[in-house]
Amino acid sequence: MGPPAASYLRRWVAGGGAKGGAVTGVRVRIIRLVDRHQPGFVECELVDAHGERWSFVEKAPVVSTETLDERTAYPRPGVIACEVLERLVSPNGDVLVRISTRRPWGVEASGGQSTFDVTTEQLCEP
Repeated sequence: MGPPAASYLRRWVAGGGAKGGAVTGVRVRIIRLVDRHQPGFVECELVDAHGERWSFVEKAPVVSTETLDERTAYPRPGVIACEVLERLVSPNGDVLVRISTRRPWGVEASGGQSTFDVTTEQLCEP
């Protein structure tokens, strides 16, 4: 992730995304516009620490401070707010973080999943 994307993520976390107040977030890839009608819905992907790919369809302002529309070049960096539930050590010694996207804003993957194990590098913490 280059400097412009890293700068965007720092601003997003410090500013609380679209809702205000500093939050922890997990990095996602915004892969496409799903519905352009206001506020716009986008599909995002999260690849967890186990290599499993999860899909989310969410309001664009919840995952990005950018204006996302049909003219946007995808994929784009995004962030989903989350709550850290616990820090774990995997059997091979890697530090993992169990998160919930249900808090603070009720975000779930397309199948209803909201708890994921991610790497510390995937988190944006205030």
